[in-house]
Amino acid sequence: MSGQHGDDRSSANGAVGNGGGNGRHAATGQGDDGIDVRHASHAAPDHDAVPLGLTGGAEPGAAPGAGDEGFGSGGFGGRFGGSGSGGGGGRRKRRGGGRGGEQLMVPEAEFTSYYGKPILHKPKWETLDIAGYLFLGGLAGSASVLAAGATATGRPALARACKVGSLVAISGSVVALVHDLGRPDRFANMLRTIKPSSPMSVGSWILSAYGPAAGIAAVTSVTGWFPRIGKLATFAAAATGPAVAAYTAPLIADTAVPTWHAGHAELPFLFVSSGATAAGGLGMLAAPVSQAGPARRAALVGGLTEVAITRYMERRMGLPGETLRQGKAGTLMRAAEALSLGGAVVGGIGGRWSRAAAVVGGLAAMAGSACTRFGIFEAGVASTQDPKYVVQPQRERLEKRASSSGSSSGGAQGRADEWAA
Repeated sequence: MSGQHGDDRSSANGAVGNGGGNGRHAATGQGDDGIDVRHASHAAPDHDAVPLGLTGGAEPGAAPGAGDEGFGSGGFGGRFGGSGSGGGGGRRKRRGGGRGGEQLMVPEAEFTSYYGKPILHKPKWETLDIAGYLFLGGLAGSASVLAAGATATGRPALARACKVGSLVAISGSVVALVHDLGRPDRFANMLRTIKPSSPMSVGSWILSAYGPAAGIAAVTSVTGWFPRIGKLATFAAAATGPAVAAYTAPLIADTAVPTWHAGHAELPFLFVSSGATAAGGLGMLAAPVSQAGPARRAALVGGLTEVAITRYMERRMGLPGETLRQGKAGTLMRAAEALSLGGAVVGGIGGRWSRAAAVVGGLAAMAGSACTRFGIFEAGVASTQDPKYVVQPQRERLEKRASSSGSSSGGAQGRADEWAA
């Protein structure tokens, strides 16, 4: 009997080693040494292997022997260590590279759009209304700051020109905004409450505070009435002027438009410097050379800063920055750079001695500022029409997030291993 039991044990071991599923149940007795053959022939399971049924072997609940042909050669992905040549063959790649990373059971998704169609709707805003609103608001706010400086330093002609220019510009800006809204009461409705998280709500209140101050400053300057009130209004307008020049940047950046959103960090600085360029151009146009010193410096510093910020923003934005160099937007941005630099050099330097140079430089500076606002607007519209400007930045952010998550989980696992050791 001992010889018979020994043969049973040998046949069971051979069945399992050769991949036969029936060998798993072939021997149920005990060998000469008292060991249950059924249990002695099995190795410990590998818990990291792919679960049963995922790689083409026998399904869970199948009858014994249903996956005989795959047991030892990879049908079960080597679920039982040492049983044939399939050991470890069914392991899946882990995301993040760490031991505790997520298992990828399916291929990574490829981001695309439906037949290459735009993912975002094209903005419905009229170019003349919104781009003009952006330009005129920047000109008004910056001119009020320049007017306050001129008032404080005894330059009445420059101060008067900037005050009147501010009133005209902010009036045009509000008209453009209301025209885009469709009905004047919609602007009034935005003043029924204040929402700090909404750039439009905050901007409406800024305009409401700035507009009356700019109007009083301009009227008292022209008529000569109530000079003290006019002076107070001048400095009140100057206090809110930078906010008027800058708030339109977060207004458009707080959208899903790829180019505007990608430039959210630089657009406020770009809009303020562009507004300073325009205000300097206005001052050189309207004031005599002897009083236009602050305007020349504003055009010079504003123009150079505007060009520098634009170039930096294009590089930092990555793929969406292409829209600032291509098509209609690219043409406008190149014109803006040439005009702003030309106005800074011709008006800011040559305008010190020549009235003609001051006029030419002032016109160029204002035109360059306007081209910047229109170029930014057109670039945003163009970025909504190509899905890659929506998809690729999102993919890069996801990959960066996954990489940082994987490295952090790997570091935590390494520290745990060190403590365990």
